[in-house]
Amino acid sequence: MAAAQVEQTALPDRDLVRRWRFDELLRAGFDIADAVDVALRTDVDLHRAVSLVQQGCPSAIAARIVL
Repeated sequence: MAAAQVEQTALPDRDLVRRWRFDELLRAGFDIADAVDVALRTDVDLHRAVSLVQQGCPSAIAARIVL
């Protein structure tokens, strides 16, 4: 088993979800700081946040809208 796999299996489920959300936000074009803010709030609609950025909204504004 690779080191990355061992690290991921040791994380609690909520942390895995937050990491996945963070990766999705970065992939969509969010700045790192904005991605962290949104990813940590699992009550925020990830799809809405991603959609806003994909439609041209700056990530800082998208984060403010969904937060």
